[in-house]
Amino acid sequence: MMWGWGGYGGYGGWGHWIGAAFMVVFWAAIIIGLVFLVRYFVRLGREHGQENSALEILKRRYARGEINKEEFEAKRKDLT
Repeated sequence: MMWGWGGYGGYGGWGHWIGAAFMVVFWAAIIIGLVFLVRYFVRLGREHGQENSALEILKRRYARGEINKEEFEAKRKDLT
């Protein structure tokens, strides 16, 4: 019985290479998916941080006297 090259399980000698190629594609897809997932969460965190930093900038401008109370309140409502 021939179970190796050209036998029933060998696909004419290409079975090993095809299986290895599918394994590489599978793990590459897993790694790429994880990279995109991490990048999504990092971007989400940055966007949340930018909202807070915009409010902090507005508070600093008000504290320095660059804007008056009415402007501060109006801009604060726009940000929150």
